[in-house]
Amino acid sequence: MQHINDTVIDTLPSEIRSLLDLLNDQQDDMLSRTIELAEINSGTLNRDGVNQVLESLLKLTANLSSDHERIPVAPWEVVNDQGDIVHNPLGDALRIRKRPEAPLQVFLCGHMDTVFPKDSPFQKVKWLDDETVNGPGVTDLKGGILVMLKALEILEQSPWAEHIGWEILFNPDEEIGSPGSAPLIAESAKRVHLGMIFEPSFPDGSLAGQRKGSGNFSVVSHGKAAHAGREHHLGRNAIRALCDFVSAMDDLNGQRTGITFNPGFIHGGGPTNVVPDKCVHKFNIRLEHPDDEQWCLDKLNDIIDGINTRDGIHLELHGGFTRKPKLLSPANEKLLALAQNLGAELGLSIDVKPTGGCCDGNNLASAGIPNIDTLGVQGGAIHSEQEYLKVNSLVPRAKLSAALLLTLAYRQANGDQLEWLRGA
Repeated sequence: MQHINDTVIDTLPSEIRSLLDLLNDQQDDMLSRTIELAEINSGTLNRDGVNQVLESLLKLTANLSSDHERIPVAPWEVVNDQGDIVHNPLGDALRIRKRPEAPLQVFLCGHMDTVFPKDSPFQKVKWLDDETVNGPGVTDLKGGILVMLKALEILEQSPWAEHIGWEILFNPDEEIGSPGSAPLIAESAKRVHLGMIFEPSFPDGSLAGQRKGSGNFSVVSHGKAAHAGREHHLGRNAIRALCDFVSAMDDLNGQRTGITFNPGFIHGGGPTNVVPDKCVHKFNIRLEHPDDEQWCLDKLNDIIDGINTRDGIHLELHGGFTRKPKLLSPANEKLLALAQNLGAELGLSIDVKPTGGCCDGNNLASAGIPNIDTLGVQGGAIHSEQEYLKVNSLVPRAKLSAALLLTLAYRQANGDQLEWLRGA
């Protein structure tokens, strides 16, 4: 077994194992509640649907704590297809707290939204085989919510619960980068020592370690309209200018290790007998190191400044980096090692893998809080109509999170100050 702060993680105490055994018959209940949540359409911009999920969670968590706070978040500011800035209202967030005075504080997070809009044909859950269901958000992230809640139920039945406090944030906007709920995560980071986030694990049950950072940007290209036949020479083609920007931006790929630029969307123009005067482009940047953000911005501005010297052409850059890269601190590495060792005690072989994806674990890590952000269920094909959940992962994943909470509470109760964690 691995050493953590000069302490060997031995076999789980019998008292903890007995508590974990209470989860053995919970699969059917977890699955039925997962399906109930998944069949509420909660596409990020379906504010009513996201709030309906929130109402369901109020009922599901009523016995866990009496401290519930419903929190409106700011609208999502975005450039639309016509190049105008619009503000999309979002659903509310839900914060639940228990024992804020306890010496060890844990932040738990799961998002209520999905990528499937209100008019998506993908609305119902169905069985694919005896071990697999397919449905919107069953894995990302409704199944993870049930994993979280069952783990907390077990903690609350333990004799050591008073030594650990916790707060949950159910946020409405993770799938668009948590623009409205990011301040709530930063606020929680001032109060807690570690984080547990219930994004799905890798399909094989592995946990995510280091994560890339992400930025979402838009460029609006302005030109001058003119008749394409009679006065073509008087026009200034916004599409051509934007194509030059996209080409130059895409050429930045490979110039700096770990950075990728992905042109994702273009909209503009109209009748082919008119020189187009506006065009919109949206793109994403991924990077491995926070210092790379400025390099990216400098390169983008150089390209835009060069194109803007042309007569009658003006490009505007909108957006920014919404999530910092998640780098693993020594405390985070030890927290992951603890999860791996506890998993081994439960018969789970857990690897830790880097990933280019982002989640709220990025936000928490950038605030200096060690966290594990893939404690949810096993499944795959997320963000597609093939999304699936491995039903038999529900209970084992709940046991893993419960074992983490119980172990931390047990150690705190027995005089371990967990200095390796507090010094993160």
